[in-house]
Amino acid sequence: MEKAIEALYGASYGIRMMPKKGKVPEGYFEYTVYPLEGVWSLTDSFLENMKEGDLFTKDDFKYKIMIRQPDFVSSELAHSNLEAVADAKSNELIHSITFESICEGLCVQMMHIGSYDHERESFDLMEAFCAEHNLERLSPIHREVYIGDPRKADSDKLKTVLRFKVKKL
Repeated sequence: MEKAIEALYGASYGIRMMPKKGKVPEGYFEYTVYPLEGVWSLTDSFLENMKEGDLFTKDDFKYKIMIRQPDFVSSELAHSNLEAVADAKSNELIHSITFESICEGLCVQMMHIGSYDHERESFDLMEAFCAEHNLERLSPIHREVYIGDPRKADSDKLKTVLRFKVKKL
């Protein structure tokens, strides 16, 4: 995963630094590169064999990592940036990066502080919030936004925004 994260940051900083290389995209503004995010869902094998009441573990998840881009970044700009970054970096995973639009809709989210191993406690609070406010979680898929660098923080001080889609009942 480290090489994939390196590729994503390389692409993101490629866009951020374009003006320093003499290319200013239309609509560009100074910004800070957005944090790394992961979308977590259950593996196909778990879903196929799942029975009501089954509990899942970390091994039952698959993920997709990403970094949000500013609104001025078009598909064309993203692709030309990837070509430039691929020429400058020796990371073969740059070629696997895709540019997608995501619309989440109504969500419940909270800041989890602490080890990833204790996220279940925060999800339980989020589920209780949903029950109290007539909301229903739409799927086991959830998003995590990693605030700060987990390689540099103590596990009890990690900050992660947890988010999942809901609908009103």
